[in-house]
Amino acid sequence: MLLRYFWGTLVTGLAIAAPVLTWAQTAPVAGGVYTCKDAKGRTLTSDRPIPECIDREQKVLNPSGTVKAKVGPTLTAQEQTELEQQQKREAEEKGRLTEEKRRDRALLVRYPNKAVHDQERREAVAQIGVVMKAATNRLEELARQRKALDDEMEFYKQDPTKAPAYLRRQLEENSQSQTVQKRFISDQETEIRRVNVRFDDELIRLRQLWQPTAAK
Repeated sequence: MLLRYFWGTLVTGLAIAAPVLTWAQTAPVAGGVYTCKDAKGRTLTSDRPIPECIDREQKVLNPSGTVKAKVGPTLTAQEQTELEQQQKREAEEKGRLTEEKRRDRALLVRYPNKAVHDQERREAVAQIGVVMKAATNRLEELARQRKALDDEMEFYKQDPTKAPAYLRRQLEENSQSQTVQKRFISDQETEIRRVNVRFDDELIRLRQLWQPTAAK
């Protein structure tokens, strides 16, 4: 009896709303009855989206009176653009958090404790040190060669233009080689600083990740 009364009320509401049924920006939900409270607090019903409730949520009811679906407020073009931008930002933030969690898991697998992390730092720096040592040895060798070339040039110090072409060429090549080696060593020193900064940053994050494990 109560259900019949409810449904009769909805049908009466449909008749009242008939003059405005030409409005619809949202495709009607098949077999449903829209209902909402307008700005004046009136309960309105219709078989399609209700113009008076364009700015608020509308419920779509089954014949039994249960909620079949909900339709959000109809948005202006600007509101739709803002909503899409917000959704994009939320999706990007969600992706960032997902990627951050993935990196955190990878860090914990790679470095289960500080001893492992410290050991890998030492090994990384040591590998660069080996390369730097080879470059330093080469630079020292070039310096010895340069001394020998400079000693030979002593014979032509009064007029360097009289020095043999091979000697001038060797001096130039030696200077270029020393410049290359010095630049390479400088680059490796920069690389060591970069590696240490990376390990320092990792250690800050790892200490946060290790804490829950240590507390167990």
